[in-house]
Amino acid sequence: MDLRYPIGIFEKPANVTAADRANWIADLESLPSTVRMHVERLGPGGLDTPYRPGGWTARVVVHHLADSHMNSFVRFRLALTEDRPTIKPYDEAAWALLADSQTMDPAHSMAILDGLHARWVVMMRSLSEDDYKRAFLHPELGEVGLDHALALYSWHCRHHAGHLGLIAA
Repeated sequence: MDLRYPIGIFEKPANVTAADRANWIADLESLPSTVRMHVERLGPGGLDTPYRPGGWTARVVVHHLADSHMNSFVRFRLALTEDRPTIKPYDEAAWALLADSQTMDPAHSMAILDGLHARWVVMMRSLSEDDYKRAFLHPELGEVGLDHALALYSWHCRHHAGHLGLIAA
């Protein structure tokens, strides 16, 4: 198994069904409890253990999830309220090096994930077929449709839960 990608590399789906969306939204919904379960199994002493040599620690992974998912939530909202808005990328590796990501109790980011994912799930479940056709423009990736973004963030949830599971095992 490649420890960098415990569930494999993301593959953009060719076709998306309502059942796919429901499964992906369920991944968003379950992430906060999955993260909490892994962090509790780790205990405070395991928070600074990396999931692989040279990889992020559990603490950084939890803070990264909050950072990344806040950005994604805003991107979804922009796509739903503006016509193909151009979003601003960010340097996730640089964010991971900031003091809060390196030192703070992950409980703060778990609280963010609780509220953020509750809102995200309600928003996603309220969307129409036409809403899912909306998109944002990523300066490096081009047009990203909401179906693609939802699939990606479902994968992102499972990907980093996999990292935490490796540490907690």
